[in-house]
Amino acid sequence: MEALMRFVDRTTRCAVIYRSEKLEAEGLNGCQHTYILNICREPGISQERLASRIYVNRSSVTRQLALLEQNGFVERRPSESDKRVMEVFPTQKAFDVYPRVREVLSEWNTALLEQFTPEERKLLSTMMERVMVKAVEMSGADKVANA
Repeated sequence: MEALMRFVDRTTRCAVIYRSEKLEAEGLNGCQHTYILNICREPGISQERLASRIYVNRSSVTRQLALLEQNGFVERRPSESDKRVMEVFPTQKAFDVYPRVREVLSEWNTALLEQFTPEERKLLSTMMERVMVKAVEMSGADKVANA
């Protein structure tokens, strides 16, 4: 079963390439979709909470947010209740690209799963969720996410 991670890693890299290609016209790279999704769903999310939610270290989040801010997708402001906390807000540009991001993700999932029966899709989803939960547990990412 050692090949499992090779399959997951390669699939992930291919997904990044696909998203980069499909979202290039909107000014996004293949890794920024998750930022757009989370920030549009929760305007004012703190950088810290965003990092824990997407299981990425804070410095990576800071770099990606700087790029997104430079390209007009987000605004970062100190929290009114705690000036040490930086909150992230989507701009209209982020809200405008949000449906396209969801569309690209849906196209990818549909294409990957088209050869599977509905039962196989459900089983694969259930099994991959179990793998993810165990990975989060083993990495300690659940402690960071819930901090």
